[in-house]
Amino acid sequence: MQRTTVGIVVFDEIEVLDFCGPFEVFSVVRLNEEQRREEPSPFEVKLVGETGHTITTSGGMRVTPDYRFADCPKLDILCVPGGWGTRRELSNPAMLEWLRSRAQQVELLTSVCTGAMLLGFAGLLEGRRATTHWRSLDWMRDSFPSTTVLYDQHVVEDGNLISSAGISAGIDMALQVVARYHGEAIARATARQMEYPYPETNQRRV
Repeated sequence: MQRTTVGIVVFDEIEVLDFCGPFEVFSVVRLNEEQRREEPSPFEVKLVGETGHTITTSGGMRVTPDYRFADCPKLDILCVPGGWGTRRELSNPAMLEWLRSRAQQVELLTSVCTGAMLLGFAGLLEGRRATTHWRSLDWMRDSFPSTTVLYDQHVVEDGNLISSAGISAGIDMALQVVARYHGEAIARATARQMEYPYPETNQRRV
């Protein structure tokens, strides 16, 4: 099986569900439910940090990335989560430059919550449609005048860019990616395995 490699960026004070939600979705996917224990997910998920050192999430969980920016292999999908730590990363040249570089190489660029603000400050939302956590929608609108900020949508697709609202919305975003690659039936089966309600509407819930 040719697996799709997903890289999820992690950093200090990241929101746990922002990255664990998509991680769970991508790792739970199976193309053949009868072979769930025998076959791997068609997605291979890796965590990527700037230095490779253990990071501490907003809730105190300690997480060790699989790769550093410098030695991260080719990725097919890049996922940029959010959390309070994004405020610091917005002025981190290493983060912004790495995002700019990788965005040119991946098939799909995704964000959860204020991860979209990192994409914006890296110059990757110009002329695009996007969304973020409801508390940060005005911040996004004011920061990126050329970006069309959608206030009423939970997940926003714009070509190879998919952004989502906050925290748990990353699960819906990841399910949308699964549907894009393998069809809605596989995405629905993934949600069922997780005992998570498959999103029947894209209206923001807050």
